[in-house]
Amino acid sequence: MVPLRGRSAELGKLLDALRAAANGRASLAVVSGEPGIGKSALLAAAVEQAERQGFLVASAAAYQTDNISPLASLAPALRAGAEPLIDTEQFLELASLNTQPLWLAERLADLIGRRLAGVRALIVLDDAQWADPLTAFVLRVVVARLSAANLLWLLATRPSPGGTTDQLIEAVNVPVHNIPLAPLTAEAIQDLAADRLNHPVDPSLAVQLAGVQGIPFLAEQLIAGLYLGDSDLSTGLIEGVRRRTGELSETSRELVRTAAVFGSEFRLEDVAVLMAAPIARLAAPLEEAIQAGLLTDAGSVLRFRHELLRSAALADVPPSAQRALHGAIANQLMSAGRGAAAAAPHVLAVAQSGDTTAVATLREAARDLVATMSTTAAEVIQEAFDLTRVDDPLRAEVGVDVVSVLLAAWQYDRAKAFADDLLSGTALYHGPVTPELQATLRLHLAPYQWASGRLDVQELLVPAAPPQLAERLAGYRALAGAELMATATDATAQALLQVAAAERARAEGRYADARSLYADAQQAEPALGSLPSTVVEIGELYCRAETDDLPAALERVRELMTVGDSWAGPQLAVLRARLEYAAGNLQQAEEAANSGLRWMDQLQVKGLTAEAEQVLALVALLRGHLTQARKLAGNDPTINALLAIADGDAKAVGQLADAPRDFPERVAVLLQADALDQLSQLEPSAAARGALAVVAAGNDVEQLAAAVELVRTAQRPLLLAQAEERYGRAALEAGDRKTGVPALERALDSLAALGATAPAGRIQAVLQAAGVRRRRWAAVPPRAQAGWESLTPMERRVALLVAEGHTNRSAAEELVVSASTVGTHLRAVFGKLGVNSRVQLTRLVLERFAPPPNA
Repeated sequence: MVPLRGRSAELGKLLDALRAAANGRASLAVVSGEPGIGKSALLAAAVEQAERQGFLVASAAAYQTDNISPLASLAPALRAGAEPLIDTEQFLELASLNTQPLWLAERLADLIGRRLAGVRALIVLDDAQWADPLTAFVLRVVVARLSAANLLWLLATRPSPGGTTDQLIEAVNVPVHNIPLAPLTAEAIQDLAADRLNHPVDPSLAVQLAGVQGIPFLAEQLIAGLYLGDSDLSTGLIEGVRRRTGELSETSRELVRTAAVFGSEFRLEDVAVLMAAPIARLAAPLEEAIQAGLLTDAGSVLRFRHELLRSAALADVPPSAQRALHGAIANQLMSAGRGAAAAAPHVLAVAQSGDTTAVATLREAARDLVATMSTTAAEVIQEAFDLTRVDDPLRAEVGVDVVSVLLAAWQYDRAKAFADDLLSGTALYHGPVTPELQATLRLHLAPYQWASGRLDVQELLVPAAPPQLAERLAGYRALAGAELMATATDATAQALLQVAAAERARAEGRYADARSLYADAQQAEPALGSLPSTVVEIGELYCRAETDDLPAALERVRELMTVGDSWAGPQLAVLRARLEYAAGNLQQAEEAANSGLRWMDQLQVKGLTAEAEQVLALVALLRGHLTQARKLAGNDPTINALLAIADGDAKAVGQLADAPRDFPERVAVLLQADALDQLSQLEPSAAARGALAVVAAGNDVEQLAAAVELVRTAQRPLLLAQAEERYGRAALEAGDRKTGVPALERALDSLAALGATAPAGRIQAVLQAAGVRRRRWAAVPPRAQAGWESLTPMERRVALLVAEGHTNRSAAEELVVSASTVGTHLRAVFGKLGVNSRVQLTRLVLERFAPPPNA
């Protein structure tokens, strides 16, 4: 390989990053610089070094035409080499997920993660500024997901503030190495020339090389005879291309000029049609252009060797000829069945204001792209809108398309602002703002507003709207809290009213009624104003889980997380976290909640953060990780009450009776609080009936036995363990060891198997105190030896009381123990926390709780 000149410092940074990747520290390196500055050469040197070190290398380059094909930029890297990152079957599976970017990104992260297990890898993307939108999104997800892999991501890009690489840098959680490339020194340029010529540079050439101003690409072209060393670099390159093409046949020159209008990438058959020449007759002219160093053959397509060469060739085509060629190319692509999306860039090159044919083609292109490339579709439809005149009624029609496509691209704020401008008589549109236009735009926005809690009743009032649209608007007003209509003739409006009624029934705890209403609403065919089907089904599944159908609901949620609408990913993840927690699957609940938080960040929605952290806090409590639970609790009163109980505050149990209706596993919380009244008001599911029976039984062992069997039918292992513990304790207190010990052992074994080590440890202590001996106890981790987590519940309670200002005597009265017992516990607290005075203890508690929980 030819030596890399003048880039030793930059290559050194990349080699450091490769060494870090080999040691398990994933990172992202971004090489940036202007065209021709040597980005690709630096990447090639890094690839060579990586291969020498035994790295698996996957490499690809993005092209200007990539933005009409999903994952076009990254796909070649996934499939490159003898050992590709993903095999053919997996790649076809990914293709089926093109319309669900979040699921595709997550699946790709899983596949690459498994492929790279125990493998060092380098993944390269050159010219990342042209990466298609799906590649840009996938990179943000996958780089973050694979932060623990032995992996270096290496991207090269032109400076583009706010572009693909800037967005990626903001989104990832791995170290980022920014490597900007400056022009080479004169000495490095001469060394590069000597390498290419295989002999020293003579003085006359050195003078010419000074004119390239440190740009290695231009130096190479000068040496190749394409660049004449003019003072104006652009002019020099253009003249150099002219000189080289002047040595070509006329047909070859025409091929190069026509191809330059097509773009940096083109098909020979398309150029042949425009030149009205058989493909066979172009074989020799094509070979001339390749030998001249202008084009390269990539198999299915042809490319210019460098974008600067294409720009230079294009400069030799008069503007009028360029316009004519763009028009002919657009017609050729459309007639060849390549689709409006492929023709769109050429349509835009020649379209003028008021060109309705161009507008129609661009609208068709946006419709073709919206399912798989919604970000590109949004830009295309905006261009179509801009081509319409401000007073043309067609402008309003295209404006509705703009709002629709922006929403499909999940750009709600931009869509809302555009719709408001369209309706408010601004310079955006001077045509008639009809009630139908107002209602149509409001109904496009309403589903997204409802899903994010932003419905505004006033915006949903559109006087004189067509009857069908008026009914749908009334349905959304009901969803926003207005009175429910008695009936509706429109099927979509009926479905909206059913969801509104379901939401109210769910808020009141009437889960069976809500479940039925959600299910009925899903029967309506999709239409303007329809709610996202996945979001409606999420409501139904929540209610199914609350009405003795938890296993089926959980299975369906897991399925939707691969086939449902990926824009609803955060809602699905949080629901799954709740259901996994209810089913006792703590690890899966934690993973789902963390996925929800990650997806909220990636999709820039935050509405369910508190719900996800609620589940994480509950899992941490069951595992005895109180510090982690406290960080997640925030101002949640129920979580904070559970924390206070774990810290030894028995009085906090009464606060659990106030747990809100939507609190995860509220039945178990109410059972812990002995909240008979609240339990009796719940809809009679197996869990609610069982918990009510347990509380009503008090210490009656026989009644508790029957109540436990009722709880068993609910298929909620955490709740069952809670009931079994009550049953076992009551039996022991009644002197019935034959009943009590097995019940407690069943609860212990179940909790230990689920990873709920905190309640398992509590039950194990009860059994050991009762004199139970087992060859092997369940795998309950030992209590920490130091720090707050090492304190027993009684020691925590003593520490909190002392921090509140209690003396040993007043604390003893509060705890109903002797003052000497308090002193014994306090000495243990001092030792475990490493303090030696009440003042130090109070300061430590204040830092932890700020203020103490009982203050």
